[in-house]
Amino acid sequence: MAAPVTGNKDQKTDSLGMEIQEATEKSIRTSFQAHASSFMSTATTDCNATSFSSLNENEDEIELQWAAIERLPTFRRLTLSLFDKKEDGKEEEGKRVVDVTKLEALERHVFIDKLVKKIEEDNYKLLSKLQERIDKVGLELPTVEVRYQNLSVEAEYEVVQGKPFPTLWNTLKNAMTLLLGPPGCGKTTLLQALTGKLDQSLKVEGEISYNGYKFNEFVPQKTSAYISQYDELISEMTVRETLDFSARCQGIGGRADIMKEISRREKQAGIVPEPDIDTYMKATSIEGLKRTIQTDYILKILGLDICADTIVGDAMRSGISGGQKKRLTTGWPAPETFDLFDDIILMAEGKIVYHGPRDNVLKFFEHCGFRCPSRKGIADFLQEEFHVGQKLEEDLSRPLKKSESHKNALSFNIYSLRKWELFKACMDREWLLMRRNSFVYVFKSVQLVVIALMTMTMFIRSRMNIDMVHANLYMGSLYYALIRLMSNGIAELSLTVQRMPVFYKQRDFYFYPSWAYSVPAAILKIPFSLLDAFLWTALTYYGIGFSPEPERFFYQFFLLFLVHQMSISMFRFIASMVPNPSIASTYGLLALLIMFLFGGFVIKQPSLPPWLRWGFWLSPLAYAEIGASLNEFLAPRWQEVSSSNITIGLIGFWIVFNIGFTCALSYSKAPGRSRTIISQETLSNLKRKQDLANIPQEKASPETPKSAAEKENIRMVLPFEPITISFQNVQYFVDTPKILKKQGFPHKRLQLLHDITGAFRPGILTALMGVSGAGKTTLMDVLSGRKTGGIIEGEIRIGGYPKIQKTYARISGYCEQTDIHSPQITVEESVMYSAWLRLPAQIDRRTRSEFVAEVIEMIELDEIKDALVGLPGVSGISTEQRKRLTIAVELVSNPSIIFMDEPTSGLDARAAAIIMRVAKNIVNTNRTVVCTIHQPSIDVLVAFDELILMKRGGQMIYSGELGQNSSKLIEYFECIPGVPKIKENYNPATWMLEVTSSSTETQLGLDFARLYKESHLFEKNEELVNRLSLPAQGSKELHFSTRFPQNAWQQFKACLWKQELSYWRSPKYNLVRLIFIIVSSLIFGALLWQKGQKINGEQDFFDILGSIFVFVQFAGVNNCSSVLPFVATERTIVYRERFAGMYSPWAYSFAQKMPRWWAWGYWICPTAWSLKGLLTSQFGDIEKEITVYGERKSISSFLQSYFGYKHDDLGVVAVVLLAFPVLFALTFGIAIAKLNFQRR
Repeated sequence: MAAPVTGNKDQKTDSLGMEIQEATEKSIRTSFQAHASSFMSTATTDCNATSFSSLNENEDEIELQWAAIERLPTFRRLTLSLFDKKEDGKEEEGKRVVDVTKLEALERHVFIDKLVKKIEEDNYKLLSKLQERIDKVGLELPTVEVRYQNLSVEAEYEVVQGKPFPTLWNTLKNAMTLLLGPPGCGKTTLLQALTGKLDQSLKVEGEISYNGYKFNEFVPQKTSAYISQYDELISEMTVRETLDFSARCQGIGGRADIMKEISRREKQAGIVPEPDIDTYMKATSIEGLKRTIQTDYILKILGLDICADTIVGDAMRSGISGGQKKRLTTGWPAPETFDLFDDIILMAEGKIVYHGPRDNVLKFFEHCGFRCPSRKGIADFLQEEFHVGQKLEEDLSRPLKKSESHKNALSFNIYSLRKWELFKACMDREWLLMRRNSFVYVFKSVQLVVIALMTMTMFIRSRMNIDMVHANLYMGSLYYALIRLMSNGIAELSLTVQRMPVFYKQRDFYFYPSWAYSVPAAILKIPFSLLDAFLWTALTYYGIGFSPEPERFFYQFFLLFLVHQMSISMFRFIASMVPNPSIASTYGLLALLIMFLFGGFVIKQPSLPPWLRWGFWLSPLAYAEIGASLNEFLAPRWQEVSSSNITIGLIGFWIVFNIGFTCALSYSKAPGRSRTIISQETLSNLKRKQDLANIPQEKASPETPKSAAEKENIRMVLPFEPITISFQNVQYFVDTPKILKKQGFPHKRLQLLHDITGAFRPGILTALMGVSGAGKTTLMDVLSGRKTGGIIEGEIRIGGYPKIQKTYARISGYCEQTDIHSPQITVEESVMYSAWLRLPAQIDRRTRSEFVAEVIEMIELDEIKDALVGLPGVSGISTEQRKRLTIAVELVSNPSIIFMDEPTSGLDARAAAIIMRVAKNIVNTNRTVVCTIHQPSIDVLVAFDELILMKRGGQMIYSGELGQNSSKLIEYFECIPGVPKIKENYNPATWMLEVTSSSTETQLGLDFARLYKESHLFEKNEELVNRLSLPAQGSKELHFSTRFPQNAWQQFKACLWKQELSYWRSPKYNLVRLIFIIVSSLIFGALLWQKGQKINGEQDFFDILGSIFVFVQFAGVNNCSSVLPFVATERTIVYRERFAGMYSPWAYSFAQKMPRWWAWGYWICPTAWSLKGLLTSQFGDIEKEITVYGERKSISSFLQSYFGYKHDDLGVVAVVLLAFPVLFALTFGIAIAKLNFQRR
């Protein structure tokens, strides 16, 4: 069906092109005579007019082409524009008519590059031309005025005695704990209130209106956008795919109506628009496109075009940088953008201290006695300090009439696209994510094949007879197939939970309805269910020896397919109801347990208590088991009477679970912070602070904090050796990505760093700068030894000696962009833990505690030292406080060298100033400190002593001193011919990045990397590096007698201490395990009440046996699965701590009958030993006789003859069960030591 449709579209496009061409030719013929006299007169003038005539020919052609487009119907006219001609891939003079909805990727890219060559200048020109076109036709664009009056937000809190940490007891009191640090100014709360994003539990008073409309009269989530400080993005998608999906779902707003009105008015006025502007406006006015020119534009102006096809990434997967991630969420502008704003709102302690025009803000604060320093940015000054109000009050007193509002200013529709378009967008994204996670699905299928082969050889047909005894084995193999296919769907649970935060954000902003998310997820899993069911059936059906009729083969295949579909839909439903990994995993296993117990195989339906037999018909597994057993045992060879097969029940459950998944997505709330609990001490401090604020200034006498000068004079009590790091001709290569290979890149390896030479010295704060993609983080990872792949060439020396990574890790600290910390321990405990493991064993406990206290004070964490770290965006300390904690954790190891990777990314000016003050304090202790930095403010740049500047492609273009007010940097670049001079009071960092950009290089015809290599500065730096590459006289190469600072026992104690705190303060983890055991015990007790006293035959015994087996299996699996999310959180922390050389992985890791060839599998299976121990201890010495397969036997002899269980083996069983945890701990230790799944 696809081919005819495509063909029709192509025919329409061809006929449209022919129609335009004919219209153009007709217009040329019609106007030829009218232009003939003009052409003749032009020919008789001087020769200079010839070139003018050729230019006019192009203009005439454009006018004629435009006239032809204007004759077309409106809906066609709005999709056609004039585009640059292209012949054999080369651009030609003149224009051609194109359909803007069908521009190719390269055409879009070249077009945007043409419009915006130099972002700062050309973007303004483009926007000016857009406004100019709108103004020409007298069209007024819709605007929104947001008003708020007497707005107040209140939250409930609970006061407790002592330190309110989250424990199991606090959870049982229905209160989750969050210990707050110093109160913020309320910016986030105000923004959430203005966009309708406040939690429903908060008490909100006052009025908020948009153009006079209240929140309940329009859709504020579609009218405004709230951009959180936390980046919630799908890590598997690329930057371009993320923006394309967002643009596709959010629609185009009122741009289509505006474009239609502009086109109508231009046609009436006879105005011919500039072709490029027309193309851009029309291309951005078409909704529902998979790839839009708007995405290319956003990528260009945000500087994300260089990483457009790079995945976003996360802590375990290499992706874009922190700065790029922030710009992907929203543009992260330079400090100079303050000048672009008209009004300023300044807040402090939840109150507005200034709201008015930008031009009046400095006068206002000068009147209050605060003067802005000459070289300080105004925005930075306002964040550090705290007749306009009357004017604002007068404006607000005049009500805004709704009739004055433009119809397109506000959004009154919940969704931007039609239902079918939203469904297609979600379907495309789901298919993309499945392809990105193809390893998971392939691995599941391969795993299923391996288990199917094992099952086939376990129940091989040569050992199976058609009799009563072997019927149980046939039934067992069928039952195992069912539970295997059900368990295979459990991976869907973790995948769904992982994506829920992004879903909640997009759902709450009405990107799409819940069904548009759930239906594609269900449809696209069908092929995988068909594949898995077919693989299992094909490998096991005839191998085990089931009934040979073909129709029974296909029926079993269809039955397993339904079971698999039911399973993955059930796990998706559970994940949407409980979007927490640990809790969802436990609930999923509890659901499986109930299905197994009521499924009819573990305990037969007649053996169920009469008052619980209804549960049999509520278990999907019961229907599957009935269908599978009837399919096999009603075959002619079993000589049974036939009855109808049951599959309709499974289909019903599949439908119910998918509907439940959709409903849960629609109505479930995103997990948020619970009611705050604060200590009595914190409450007293808050009240005291509020009382002081109400006292007149002359009477108030608050304690004066320690001055910056005093803090800079702090010296650490522990000695260390200042170290210099030098590097020469460092190069770094990685394997060429597949995408580049497809694009024709000829080399096997891609070079990311080119001949980098330099040095970092003690007492000097060095900045490593460059545009995104310059290789700043790559260079730092190479120098610090953090790269896990690629090839490194060149020479790196520490104190003049070649770098040895194991030794180097002991004397260096590395502060990553992503602040990775254990969430359930406090700030002080995090620092104490690092000091315990990283300081030498010779330092006693008291000195260590004093050193920790000094570091906490130096890093300015003393006020929040008892706060839990928490999870980013969910609980705990703020982003800026996490940055400081990361620095403290590294500094407490008493390193000689500290690397900081973009420590100020994502922080406001005040927070960045605090971080840089901390860095300066560290440098003043004569340590070597290096920071990668991205577009710093003037204040941040002034803190640095030296700068290494890199350009895109990993090449160095400057290395040297900054000088007073960056004078030496400015002098170097201004001496290069053609480089524009810096403006007065302009940020040198912004100017430097602008004048060294790729577009400036191309414009000036310069290569800054070559110029640096040829400069006197480079020669001077080479001499310095050569000198520092030689060991100082009398010095010795660094050497430590032991690999780790602490011995194995101290490592074990420290790890056990932290793990104990982390587990105890994880109430969800502890509670779900407790609930699982209690609920499962109650279920087993109810189902098997007094069964042990009523054993009369093999079925009674098998009921108890099956129940014990299921209990052992699920108790172990639940403990394993519930701890996995916890371990996954800690795993990235372990990688960081392992790189730092904190501890050895060993210390962390310690905190039926079958074929003879599978006998070894029995002896290495913990479940088999657990089952043997339980059954033997309970029934191994009971001599009561029961009827077994028609003969009388004692229970103990039946246990020994049928299962091989002897009562005398209990001692061996106990030893083996004790050995398994030790074995798994050793395996975990080896995995932590040898494997690293991070990709950097």
